[in-house]
Amino acid sequence: MKFIVSSSQLLKQLQVLGGVINSNNTLPILDNFLFELQQNNLKISASDLETTMSTTIEVESDTEGSVAIAARILLDTLKTLPNQPLTFKIEENNVEIISSHGKYDMAYFDGNEFPKAVEIESPSSTVIPGNILATAISKTIFAAGNDDLRPVMSGVFFQFSTESLTFVATDAHKLVKYARTDVTANDTAEFIMPKKPLNLLKGILAGTESDVTIEYNNANAKFTFDNVVLVCRLIDGKYPNYEAVIPKENPNKLTVDRGTFLNSVKRISIFSSKTTHQIRLKMAGTELNISAEDIDYSNKAEERLVCEYQGDDMQIGFNSRFLTEMLSNLNSNEIVIEMSLPNRAGILTPLDGVEDGEHITMLVMPVMLNS
Repeated sequence: MKFIVSSSQLLKQLQVLGGVINSNNTLPILDNFLFELQQNNLKISASDLETTMSTTIEVESDTEGSVAIAARILLDTLKTLPNQPLTFKIEENNVEIISSHGKYDMAYFDGNEFPKAVEIESPSSTVIPGNILATAISKTIFAAGNDDLRPVMSGVFFQFSTESLTFVATDAHKLVKYARTDVTANDTAEFIMPKKPLNLLKGILAGTESDVTIEYNNANAKFTFDNVVLVCRLIDGKYPNYEAVIPKENPNKLTVDRGTFLNSVKRISIFSSKTTHQIRLKMAGTELNISAEDIDYSNKAEERLVCEYQGDDMQIGFNSRFLTEMLSNLNSNEIVIEMSLPNRAGILTPLDGVEDGEHITMLVMPVMLNS
């Protein structure tokens, strides 16, 4: 087995696939990239058993075969080489890589030992533009939980229908619902995607024009685009009824400049308690008062912002880290926060900066104010 490949092209593909490989694998074979050669096509795969990702590149070759090569050594070597053709020769005992500088010998595993990607039986399928999927992931994934006891909330809920595609993430303190009415599915379907494959997809798809074909059944999902295929196991379980926690009657509406508000929240939060990160919003007329206090260290801060406010004068407390995350994930100039009572969730929506057919709703739970 022998092939010639561009070092920079190979490195680019391996860096993408490297995100799949765990730092502590139970099976030694998973520390490797699988190389499968068929004449001029080289298919490279990486797996952690839950997620398998593969990509195909063109090489110069007239041979066939498969080997598993140590990922870490190969990546570290390629990073230090200038762009040039590399010759890979797979002999009986080792892989020999020949560059213009010299040659490097590595051990390898038999490619047949590498776990095969799951075949998805009788799948449903939906096609989504890559940039829309990347946006949907980045707008929601930060709100997903990290609680191992509630695995369903550690992923992003995909809800497909003939009218819209909806993506939801929540950790019970904050919730984001991202919907597109300009993209639809042929059938109604629901499944929960884990974070790791979503982060991989987000990185590759950002700014791409390619369409992504998503195939899914009850257990697995497969994403295919350009020369990449990603197959992953879905999170098993029923997603909570998120619509039930979004309050419908919210008579108090605060409209404020997003950038100014975000910077103010960041500054004020420096003076907040390091355990609760609590900041206080006090609204009256055209003035928004933002304050925080850390009694343990005698730190306190207060700022006043100009805003538009409709409703009864009120005070409400929020975790500043949740607000900062939400505001940072929006592109709008102005945002609206709708509230009903100091102990009910606030709903944050952008006033501008959204595309046609794009709908973003963010919900943040309040924290009890220390009077």
